[in-house]
Amino acid sequence: VHFPDVERVEWLNKVLIQVWPYFGTIMEKTFKEVLEPKIRAKNVHLKTCTFTKIHFGEKCPRINGIKAYTKEIDRRQVILDLQICYIGDCEIHMDISKFNLGVKGIQLYGTLRVILEPLLTDAPFIGAVTLFFMQKPHLEINWAGMSNLLDVPGINVISDTLIQDFVAARLVLPNRITVPLKKNMNIAHLRFPIPHGVIRVHLLEAENLVQKDSFLGAIRGKSDPYALLRVGTVQYRSKTVSRDLNPIWNETFEFVVHEVPGQDLEVDLYDEDPDKDDFMGSLLISLVDVMNDRTVDEWFPLSKTTSGHLHLKLEWFSLVNDQEKLHEDKKGLSTAILIVYLDSAFNLPKNHFEYSNGECGAKKIKNNKYLKKTEREPSSFVLLTVGNKTQKSKTCNFSKDPMWGQAFTFFVHSAHSQSLHVEIKDKDRDSALGTSVVCLSHLLKDPNMTLDQRFQLDHSSSDSFIKMKLVLRALNVEEPDPQRVKAGVNASKQGPVRVVEKGGNQQKFVSPPKPEVSKVPPVSKDSAALESLLKKDSREDLDTNDSSAAPVLSETVAGLNEAEREQNPEHPPSSALHTRAVVAPTLPVVQELRLAPSVASLGSLPSSCFELSSSNLDLHNGTEMPLGEIQLTVRYASIRQSLVVLVNGCRNLVPSSNRGVDPYVRIYLLPDRRWASRKKTSVKKKTLNPQYDEKFEFFESLEDVKKRTLDIAVKNSRPFISQERKELGKVRIDLSQEDLIKGFAQW
Repeated sequence: VHFPDVERVEWLNKVLIQVWPYFGTIMEKTFKEVLEPKIRAKNVHLKTCTFTKIHFGEKCPRINGIKAYTKEIDRRQVILDLQICYIGDCEIHMDISKFNLGVKGIQLYGTLRVILEPLLTDAPFIGAVTLFFMQKPHLEINWAGMSNLLDVPGINVISDTLIQDFVAARLVLPNRITVPLKKNMNIAHLRFPIPHGVIRVHLLEAENLVQKDSFLGAIRGKSDPYALLRVGTVQYRSKTVSRDLNPIWNETFEFVVHEVPGQDLEVDLYDEDPDKDDFMGSLLISLVDVMNDRTVDEWFPLSKTTSGHLHLKLEWFSLVNDQEKLHEDKKGLSTAILIVYLDSAFNLPKNHFEYSNGECGAKKIKNNKYLKKTEREPSSFVLLTVGNKTQKSKTCNFSKDPMWGQAFTFFVHSAHSQSLHVEIKDKDRDSALGTSVVCLSHLLKDPNMTLDQRFQLDHSSSDSFIKMKLVLRALNVEEPDPQRVKAGVNASKQGPVRVVEKGGNQQKFVSPPKPEVSKVPPVSKDSAALESLLKKDSREDLDTNDSSAAPVLSETVAGLNEAEREQNPEHPPSSALHTRAVVAPTLPVVQELRLAPSVASLGSLPSSCFELSSSNLDLHNGTEMPLGEIQLTVRYASIRQSLVVLVNGCRNLVPSSNRGVDPYVRIYLLPDRRWASRKKTSVKKKTLNPQYDEKFEFFESLEDVKKRTLDIAVKNSRPFISQERKELGKVRIDLSQEDLIKGFAQW
């Protein structure tokens, strides 16, 4: 999918193809000389581990696009999002004892974020590189040898999931890999930056969900819906509402947001069944919009299903070190977050008998077999607990001075009374190697609400310490910018599309909230205000993946039209762009939009950078088009192998009767005129300027699409026995003449 601010980097892919064989040679050497000895040292059973074949194949990773952030970020950093696709033919085989294990192919898709910071005034000009995936990458592995048992249906899902979780624990937010490029560079604050904020999600209710339960394939019963909510690697599940297509949950969930723009809120609805839960629709919400709006309370249309809306209230909290904001919440919700940077421990006892003088310990130590176990260094991990939530660190093997280097976040309800409990345990024995309790009220004595020190361990050796940095931040709701037009329902975005039989959410569509009159500048008095409004919005980068909102021009003018209609209800304007007062200031605005860095992101529109110029926008709408106009956005989505047609709206339609018209749009991809492949928008009642903003997809290869023609008709929804003319107008677009990868938007 091509976005206006995602750039294609074919030159970089050509470089990768050239250097891939050399990279393969380096990796083969690394596997033999570095990885093999490390695997052998891990366990006595792995001492015979040998790599018998290492070949990284001919196919190299491909970068489908790069998005560079320069405006929304600190001047001393550069942020790049790389869309990575790797369909590899690598082969790696190894022998352990008499068993042969191996991999003979890997598929990986994901968005890798690369942060270059801090930028320096001397060589190497970049202090460090930080890498992480925004969401869990899609991963598939073809196994070979004994390990091809993992390809058995049922087991393969489990094996791939385990490996995805292993990758997520190291490379998916909030986990990062930071590589310093300059000597003596302190990278602790780069590996563990303070999160951007907290999103509180009130899952309220849903309506008109699809029926999934059926009896003998015929009688449909009511479903038992529940919701899965996800931000990054954190997922919560709501309660299940039995036998209800309009469920009411009234539940609240809280997520820590580490990267904005980048992270999104994902909501999936399922019907709970004894065998397999049925998918009922999903929602993807841009957290950038929620952050800017502060509070969003909307009914969102579900995507990837035929009907259904979800009512969410979303609240954005910024993190401040102001102790006055730490008042207790009457409803028991969080008022702060605690960030724990777990660094290391020193002089851990080899076992708990080193500091216990009981007879039980003395008896056990006499046992020779046990003595061997107690003599070796401990393999330790840490359990951190605040309230009823416990988190576990990774395990550091065979070290009395373990280095964990991890960060954890906890929601805090009462900073004055809650405590952090730390317990270091040995992996091989259930015994505790040391404990520590830190009252969060100690953090309040520091003006920055931060503690960075060694903490003495209790129930341990006298010189045993644990090094941690604790940061407390209050949750604060800031007032939104009064000049900003709220995103509202437009905060929702289309996620990765799965193919469903019925295209799109066609039964019901909630139109975007209408701007208040006070927010819309008066057209006739001050045309400069309109221009400044558009310029301001064009600077906002909503970072959308895929959305179903209108392009900027029609959206803004629709708002003006709405304001005019409210001010003068007796004489509704015949067209959004009909009066000369609107037309006059619009021309320079269109030129300004052409130069904006993210024109399409302004209206949350998923397409390439359209040349919105006065030549293809018939602003004056003369007599050469007596039947009216339709605005369409068409592009080809390469990754999904589909033609995307966005029906924005119509203007100046000619009524077919005195009764008024109820227009809808019908689409065929000729020569296919089958009823099943027909696409159809919702019906708009009694209007000659309908606004649809509905998206449809035709899943065909680009070569096939280039040979086809779009047949689009605007029709009047009339009673079956009516004599009124049904067709209001028609247009055909020869797709062989268009640059579909770039896309086009036009009246």
